[in-house]
Amino acid sequence: MIENDLSAIIVDCCYNIHVELGPGLLESVYEEVLHYELIKQGIKVSRQQLIPVSWQGIHLEQGFRADLIVEDSVIIEIKSVAMIAPVHKKQLLTYLRLTDLRLGLLVNFNEALIKDGLYRVVNKL
Repeated sequence: MIENDLSAIIVDCCYNIHVELGPGLLESVYEEVLHYELIKQGIKVSRQQLIPVSWQGIHLEQGFRADLIVEDSVIIEIKSVAMIAPVHKKQLLTYLRLTDLRLGLLVNFNEALIKDGLYRVVNKL
């Protein structure tokens, strides 16, 4: 599957989760439910995957943890905050650059309408 196909499936899952659970839960709850829903559809998903970082020739094993990586193609960063700050989008872009992936989805489940909490972040597209 290409990134856009995966993105459509992910957004649909996020919508269904938000309709059922609503806003206001911990990020970890939404992460676990989204992970379950994607696995249920036969999609490969890594959860809390460590991503190493290299700095001046030194390999640092724990650079960051990705909330979800779907089919080794799309990073999902999950939030449950009052408002997405510009740094959240920059953070996801940094993750994409470090992994050399092209698409990330920033999902804030703490919105009245999930469409207001979905952001696409692209790298080299």
